[in-house]
Amino acid sequence: MIETILLLRPSLGDVRANFWLVLGLLVAGSGCKREAPPTPGPPIVEVTTIIASNVPITREWVGTLEGQVNATILAQVTGYLLKQVYREGSFVTNGQVLFQIDPGPFEAALARAQAQEEEARAHQGKTQLDVDRYTPLAKTQAIAEQELDNAIQANKGAIAQVASAVAAVQEAKLNLGFTTIRSPVDGVAGLAQAQVGNLLGPSSGTLTTVSQINPIRAYFSVSQQTMMQVQEARLAAGEDLRTGEGPPLQLVLAAGGIYPHPGRVRFADNQVDVKTGTIRVVGLFPNDQQLLVPGMFARVRALMGIETNALIVPQRAVTEVQGRYLVAVVGADKKVSIQPVSVGERLGPLWAISGKLKAGDQVVAEGIQKVRDGVVVDPVPFGQKVAATATPPSASAKP
Repeated sequence: MIETILLLRPSLGDVRANFWLVLGLLVAGSGCKREAPPTPGPPIVEVTTIIASNVPITREWVGTLEGQVNATILAQVTGYLLKQVYREGSFVTNGQVLFQIDPGPFEAALARAQAQEEEARAHQGKTQLDVDRYTPLAKTQAIAEQELDNAIQANKGAIAQVASAVAAVQEAKLNLGFTTIRSPVDGVAGLAQAQVGNLLGPSSGTLTTVSQINPIRAYFSVSQQTMMQVQEARLAAGEDLRTGEGPPLQLVLAAGGIYPHPGRVRFADNQVDVKTGTIRVVGLFPNDQQLLVPGMFARVRALMGIETNALIVPQRAVTEVQGRYLVAVVGADKKVSIQPVSVGERLGPLWAISGKLKAGDQVVAEGIQKVRDGVVVDPVPFGQKVAATATPPSASAKP
């Protein structure tokens, strides 16, 4: 047993060898030095220069498009609908046939009225002959005056019957004409509300509508304050508010595009809506291509004036914080100064601002989240692609 323990116990030489090996490793390790990480530089931000420019001042309102004339087509006589002549949604002209009601009963009524007119005229001719014959006889007292008076009264009654018969013929002709329903204006015809075979009459309701859409109207409501500003500006420009056209208008379509043909204010209503404090205004736009359709919604834009030498910056350079608008100005010493501003008109991606700024100042347009008041930055021009800073490789160990 003792011999086994002695065999497992390391010798003194082995212990000394291991000791020197560990000591050598410790000495070698203590000779390796690592460099400290580099100090980060100032944050890189993209800056843009404030420019001064003349800016149009515009206002927009939601408008509804309607036809210049919206003619409601109704049946004026009672009869069965024989055919629909027009194509729904097509352009029709003034006088073009839209519907045809069965004319048979009305042709018969016209023939009957014409026969009664002829009978009345024949009777009146006889009574007129009696008057002509009795007049000289009464002068010579060959007949009594009473007979002449009776003949004259009978002739007057016959004349009235003729007039009544003539009116009946005219009415029959009108009713026959009403069986052919025509468009009263040039425009686009809508959907037909009656089918062939339906019994139509004055109480049948609307058959269709024809809308005159060139030009087309845009209805929108303007606050009374804005209306007063427009009127005062026109008076200052020497315009007569009682005559002439109103200010020019643009139409912004639902897809966001601008309608290529400008319009003008046609007229405004003659009173203010007491419930909303607004005035209804009507604009007129050309519509040769029939791109605009009644019932469409669009934004109506009006030029209110020009702001001269306005300060312009990208919208992304302006930050809103609790209702305040701020910009980060980079000075010549590359130090940031946070400045409050007031915002004005928008021009696409640009914004007109005002405050303690001037044209030529540099403001942060990209990377504004990296800065605060008083911090030093590394500015580069806005839109320039900033190359990503490569991470420095770890320093190799130096023995």
